Amino acid sequence: MIEGKKVALYVTGGIAVYKVVDLMRELIKHGAVVRVAMTKSASEFVSPLTFQVLSKHAVYTNTFAEDDPSVVNHINLADWADFSVIAPLTANTLAKLANGIADNFVTSALLATTNPIFAVPAMNENMYTNTVTQENIDRLKLRNYMIMTPDVGFLAEGYSGQGRYPEKERIIHEFESFIRSHSDQLPLKGKRVVVTAGGTKERIDPVRYISNDSSGKMGHALAVEAWKKGADVVLVSASHLESPSYINRVVVESARDMHDAVLKEFDQTDAVIMAAAVSDYSPDKMEEQKMKKKDELTLHFKKNPDILKDLGQKKRDDQTLIGFAAETEELLHYAEKKLNAKNADLIVANQVGEKDRGFNVDKNEVTLLSRNHPPRTISLREKSEVSVEIIEWLINFMN
Repeated sequence: MIEGKKVALYVTGGIAVYKVVDLMRELIKHGAVVRVAMTKSASEFVSPLTFQVLSKHAVYTNTFAEDDPSVVNHINLADWADFSVIAPLTANTLAKLANGIADNFVTSALLATTNPIFAVPAMNENMYTNTVTQENIDRLKLRNYMIMTPDVGFLAEGYSGQGRYPEKERIIHEFESFIRSHSDQLPLKGKRVVVTAGGTKERIDPVRYISNDSSGKMGHALAVEAWKKGADVVLVSASHLESPSYINRVVVESARDMHDAVLKEFDQTDAVIMAAAVSDYSPDKMEEQKMKKKDELTLHFKKNPDILKDLGQKKRDDQTLIGFAAETEELLHYAEKKLNAKNADLIVANQVGEKDRGFNVDKNEVTLLSRNHPPRTISLREKSEVSVEIIEWLINFMN
């Protein structure tokens, strides 16, 4: 969502300024072009030179420092940006913006801004909860500002309260959601996509289970990428990984749980991506109490429902079904058999059992198999990058 966006970052004078350096770096890592403007108070906490060196752009601090006679700097910055971010937003600057005061570079530029504005308040709890501050926030929301809710946590004053600058990951997630809400040309907008993730667990007794090494990283990455492309996403996950708040998550444990959850969603779904490593078998019964140690133990297993096969049998012509084939040998042979037997539109074949790819690592190498097209291999790379390729295939197929 952030890649390629031009972001004007407005920094105002609170103790959290030192954290904004890291936020700027994260925006750049996500592919944004960032230009920074600071109030005089913000410069008391962190030097503008820090932001200049890391952003590779001059930092604006003085309304009257017009070094380029062909433009007016604060208007030029306001017009240049696709999105504006204010972090931290202090109570003082908040009050100025709510009342249209333009007495420094930051407030002047923001008064001239017509692009979407995303603000990250950070201040003492008493200042944040003050009626005047809340009224000012409401006034800015009526003007289509997106105002984050600050975290509750340890404040500079030495006690816990609401007003703490949010964690970087939360800011990025909410900023991505903000960008998405202002994007009209997303290729999966209006589509509903179900993604499964993680290795299912089949209980032997209350404390033991049969499972596999899948972490769920691939499925979670696919869910986020589908969301970025505009889809309404349901993530059916057996993983302990966290997922962004904007993803509708259904928590499951066993193959039966996952089967029921996916089938419940299927009729209203445009596409299903079965990235989960679903256990093929489960104990034929689960003991109610922890089993005691014995010299020998025999477990009897029953076959679990085949979710991908059941979906393939129910699939309508307007639905897309993507499955995964995790193999340790004859990868393409078994993946092709799965493609035909399960009535899938695409099988993502990946080699597991190796240390640098597949289960429980950050990278993967996969081969895409579909009908009427030769196999295409996506070389070893981050799972987030692999997910981009798979979702691009989905977009092209659905169109």
